[in-house]
Amino acid sequence: MDLIAQIFIMVLGTCAIWLANSKTKKARFYGALCGLISQPAWFYTSFVNGQWGVFIIAFIYTAAWIKGLIINRKYNED
Repeated sequence: MDLIAQIFIMVLGTCAIWLANSKTKKARFYGALCGLISQPAWFYTSFVNGQWGVFIIAFIYTAAWIKGLIINRKYNED
């Protein structure tokens, strides 16, 4: 299960960062969405492996991805 979580983190995390730094709101919206979808994998793997700093910061990342969704939700206005 940890391997699956690591794959999710790698794929979705990469997509999230790439898209979050795009010029369009639509791409940034989908970047935040990818980041938010990856968060359960971050919570799982950090908890199972006792990485408490990563576990705590995952809450902050979750809030940041939600903020990105809210800010970029009206992406059709570009």
